[in-house]
Amino acid sequence: MADSVPAPRVPLASVTPAIALGPLDGRYRSATAPLVDYLSEAALNRDRTHVEVEWLIHLTSNSVLPGTSPLTADQQAALRDIVSGFDGNSVNELAEIEQVTVHDVKAVEYFIGRRLAAIGIENLTPLVHFGCTSEDINNLSYALGIKGAVENVWLPAARKMVAQIAAMAEETRSVPMLSRTHGQPATPTTLGKELAVTVHRLTRQLDRVAGTEFLGKINGATGTYAAHYASVPNVDWQQVAKTFIEGLGLTWNPLTTQIESHDWQAELYADMARFNRILHNFCTDVWSYISIGYFAQVPVAGATGSSTMPHKVNPIRFENAEANLEISNGLLDTLASTLVTSRWQRDLTDSSSQRNIGVAFGHSLLAISNVAKGLERLNVAEDVLAADLDTNWEVLGEAIQMVMRAEAIAGAPGMENPYERLKELTRGNRVDAERMKEFVSGLGLPAEAEARLLALTPAKYTGIADNLVDHLQK
Repeated sequence: MADSVPAPRVPLASVTPAIALGPLDGRYRSATAPLVDYLSEAALNRDRTHVEVEWLIHLTSNSVLPGTSPLTADQQAALRDIVSGFDGNSVNELAEIEQVTVHDVKAVEYFIGRRLAAIGIENLTPLVHFGCTSEDINNLSYALGIKGAVENVWLPAARKMVAQIAAMAEETRSVPMLSRTHGQPATPTTLGKELAVTVHRLTRQLDRVAGTEFLGKINGATGTYAAHYASVPNVDWQQVAKTFIEGLGLTWNPLTTQIESHDWQAELYADMARFNRILHNFCTDVWSYISIGYFAQVPVAGATGSSTMPHKVNPIRFENAEANLEISNGLLDTLASTLVTSRWQRDLTDSSSQRNIGVAFGHSLLAISNVAKGLERLNVAEDVLAADLDTNWEVLGEAIQMVMRAEAIAGAPGMENPYERLKELTRGNRVDAERMKEFVSGLGLPAEAEARLLALTPAKYTGIADNLVDHLQK
């Protein structure tokens, strides 16, 4: 029998509207869409337009060049309308211009130039992009986009999610829980205290991100203001640059090559990656607590956990978050290491790398969204935590031997070798309540110390764990 020839398939690349190649613009679009306003190619071009427009206004407002004078309020407003009205038609027009220029920043310059006649300032066309190299516009545009993404999207989402964990920590501050060090039973804690540790760690990283210094430069082809002084020598161009950059809400970098050095970006990405890693650790811990029954997951009506096992409620939110945090960190680490290196005064590796900033942010934002949703569907199984504690009385061995040490120092007789005696009783052995109380009663402790130990249970042996949660309010 002859082999059958498969029917030709519809090429999906030609389908309208266009089908996304990656998941961030496909199935996860709803979670990552807010970043489009800051870190997409269209947002970059809008920010480039913004920087070019503001540079033109800055030069004219300060009459930096002979023959220029401040624009009228209407003319300034009309220029800024180019930015505020930047839409799909603008994106398409820029794409058409770039097909001719084969240069994205030059296309923006021509895009603005086309509109000056209607504003009545066609004579200022030579002032668009004056003294600038492409990187003058790009570095400021990226800084504005990243700043907007951090301050308006990523940081608020991260803080809101951390606040959820903080609320859980407060609610469970007094819920006793068996600790596990090296995976083995250890001195009990409270669930709230352990959640508070995570909140404290994550908050430190968010505070570092919030303190990011977004740097920028506008000093020409190799950072020397050479073209500026060649064309207009009697101007303090450093002051012009500094005031312009600070007017954009950025910090002026006075010493650069053709590119802004990107060190601030590397610092930011390192802080974000560290946040991601701490959050990843939290996800694996929550996953593990779910697996031993400490957390019960609230089923989603109509949802399917397994295509073949109907009973399953899988911790998919935390597993999804783990994967996205790992992908985000792969990109953030690459960006941080790549962007701080440039051959001599400039190479183009930073340009290609920075086009993936939005992807790095997107996977982190998606992870944050998944953790937030996962937390909403967790219930604490206090009965399971209590039962686990009640089957691990041997964890009181630490308390008993420490009381024996303290009483020995105070002069009580018969308190020799406390560690060794407790080790013989508990190491590798299960000890129940009756056996532990029998052991304590036979130690010959002073009455007050004996009574204190006899009243102690694994659930009560949590020190000041519940009080430590108060540090989250400081």
